[in-house]
Amino acid sequence: MTRLLWILLGLPLAAAFAQEAPTVPARPNVVLVMADDLGWGDTGYNGHPILETPHLDAMSRQGVRFERFYSASAVCSPTRGSCLTGRHPDRYGIPTANRGHLRASEITLAEILSERGYATGHFGKWHLGTMSPDYSGKGASRKPAENYCTPGMSGFEEWFSTEFAVGTWDPYARESSHLGKNIPWDPRALYWENGVNIEQPLTGCDSRIIMDRALRFIGRETTKNRPFLAVVWFHAPHTPVIGGPEYRKLYSDRSEDEQHYFATVTALDAQVGRLRAFLRERELADDTLVWFCSDNGPEGNPGPQKRNRGSAGLLRGRKRSLYEGGIRVPGLLEWPGRIPKPRKLSTPAVTSDILPTVLAALGLEPPADRPLDGVDLMPMIDGEQAERGSPIAFRFGKQAALIGDRYKLITNESLERQRSDNGAETVAEVELYDLHEDPSETKNLAAEQTTRVKEMRASLEAWRAE
Repeated sequence: MTRLLWILLGLPLAAAFAQEAPTVPARPNVVLVMADDLGWGDTGYNGHPILETPHLDAMSRQGVRFERFYSASAVCSPTRGSCLTGRHPDRYGIPTANRGHLRASEITLAEILSERGYATGHFGKWHLGTMSPDYSGKGASRKPAENYCTPGMSGFEEWFSTEFAVGTWDPYARESSHLGKNIPWDPRALYWENGVNIEQPLTGCDSRIIMDRALRFIGRETTKNRPFLAVVWFHAPHTPVIGGPEYRKLYSDRSEDEQHYFATVTALDAQVGRLRAFLRERELADDTLVWFCSDNGPEGNPGPQKRNRGSAGLLRGRKRSLYEGGIRVPGLLEWPGRIPKPRKLSTPAVTSDILPTVLAALGLEPPADRPLDGVDLMPMIDGEQAERGSPIAFRFGKQAALIGDRYKLITNESLERQRSDNGAETVAEVELYDLHEDPSETKNLAAEQTTRVKEMRASLEAWRAE
């Protein structure tokens, strides 16, 4: 029924809008899935010529496929915090991996939803603090007491989590340990469940181990008619990369290093398939947002090394770099009840957008007492807004970058405001790229577009000062 017909019949327009809007449950469920070190090119739908990722491929055909989805940082810990807070790592004090912790003053998505009756669970890699005030698998330099922060201290009522990465197959096997050479094997470096260290060995595929607990949580809470937030953060395909025998067989014609890496990714994909099938079998899929992304680009610098065979596709750079290959990652969103038709979104989006987008989708306001760096993506997903408008700022190590709807500025902070031998002030090394025409960042336009460079540098400086 058109709006004009409603007016002619003398019926209120609010009723017309209600009829036209998609049917959304009062309290939809939320699942946030994240891979660890999965590159932009590490999926079938993004063109990998070998890797089999049928479930992610299906998700890309049925939901929102983000063509330009970014991790908030070039390494894992800062990105993870951005998902839960909607804020840039510089705001909440985790500039890189294994440094700092998620402060008690931060307001997480889990805390917001828990206060509104949601069951909240975290499963897998945490990396936002230590599991114990007395121990860290990274050693004394990690300052475990000072950086003690578990998922349970950040709004998750149930958690099955590790401090950092573990082996992707038989994680309790000593040969699978991610501990340094000078740190003895210790089960406290592995899984903790609701504050209790799990000492009994867990065997087989680590991605399956994580999903087993997540599905148990989802199944139990839905029998109580409770909406849920489930954060599922896989370790795969982060090193130690160990592929299971059944998945390695799929790649028996490849080198041993490739077999392990490809098997690990396909095993992760299989668990995404389990999740999607479970939600459909329980008739939960229409009422559940499922978000998938990676925490940064693929390991290996300057290229694939040993079992770290991840791909950034045609993008420049890898993990620890603010070039596209280090921060542009696979990004998918599926919510059949609200987004019934597949969509491709070419505007830039970032992990900091997850919190404000989820809250908007649930009809909730974000915390008003602090700035957020993320934005609500629903207007862009719905086609009501063609461009993001506000640029996305990044800083990692000595690099800083600003990414707009089309252009990207990248600078090396270590060179800024230096003076030459004759006392003249030098200009920082600046690069400008047109990501529409040159996503591989091969042609630096800085010398040709000095006005744009000046404007973008001013915006970046204003953000950094803030």
